[in-house]
Amino acid sequence: MPRTTYQTGLAAERKCRWALRLKMYRILAQRYKTPVGEIDIVAAQGNTIVAVEVKARETYETGIQSITPRQQARIANALHYFIMKNPRYATADLRFDVMLAKPWAWPMHIENVRLDE
Repeated sequence: MPRTTYQTGLAAERKCRWALRLKMYRILAQRYKTPVGEIDIVAAQGNTIVAVEVKARETYETGIQSITPRQQARIANALHYFIMKNPRYATADLRFDVMLAKPWAWPMHIENVRLDE
């Protein structure tokens, strides 16, 4: 039976969480939903809190192209909401990363992504 898009996304997020753990990130939240947006993975490394957007696509190129500036803004707002609800991270540096997952490949982690409006 073929996988649904939802199942593929969950599997990609699971693979990305493992990749982050191997890179010594702590996973603080997954599928973090707020009134202003959702973050696939909230992770920490040192004094940096990272909002990670996971994209599961056939190629890395289509994955990165699927992220819009509007989506990035919603994720940034959700990360600020996370900080507001978790004040112990108020002095942390904030970052937006993207992890691209394609079939039968290790996820590509792109740190500190900035999209032009």
